[in-house]
Amino acid sequence: MLWKDHSNLVGEHAFLGASKYHWLNYSDEKLSESYSNALATLKGTELHEFAAKCIELGQKLPRSQRTLNMYVNDAIGYKMKPEQVLFYSENCFGTADAIIFRGNQLRIHDLKTGKIPAHLEQLEIYAALFCLEYGKEPKDIDIELRIYQNDEVVIGVPEPSRIEHVMQRIIHSDQIIKNIKEQEL
Repeated sequence: MLWKDHSNLVGEHAFLGASKYHWLNYSDEKLSESYSNALATLKGTELHEFAAKCIELGQKLPRSQRTLNMYVNDAIGYKMKPEQVLFYSENCFGTADAIIFRGNQLRIHDLKTGKIPAHLEQLEIYAALFCLEYGKEPKDIDIELRIYQNDEVVIGVPEPSRIEHVMQRIIHSDQIIKNIKEQEL
């Protein structure tokens, strides 16, 4: 058998692929909805990449109340670093969309492109990861968290005890996973 060459598709996954076989049972409406969601996810990834590049270059967008424009312009105005990985362990790390720590203030901004309302817990985890990685006590710093979504900005100022709680959950949960990994060896 002379197999056709599809080396350009190695590592790729088709939307109607075998590994995602559930589509076989979808109605036309469910299939359309599922594909639209996949496209929205792809667009969200592209918007994050675009925003990060704008921030890196210091390229502000036209001033408006649009989510992307507010996010990019605020991040540039605060001189934030885009797409910063915050690491505690191989079991617990994440990438903050935009972050800065200056003058004892931690500021974390998150760009949300989907319709489902976001929650500050994700940003609280980033704040806890920052404190763990860089040896900061939440009670000794000011923290402001912002979610940019649906042309609105949600601002959160968590209590230090909340971030301390998240830090403890990270440490505890990481240890549980480490123990399981050790038992599997």
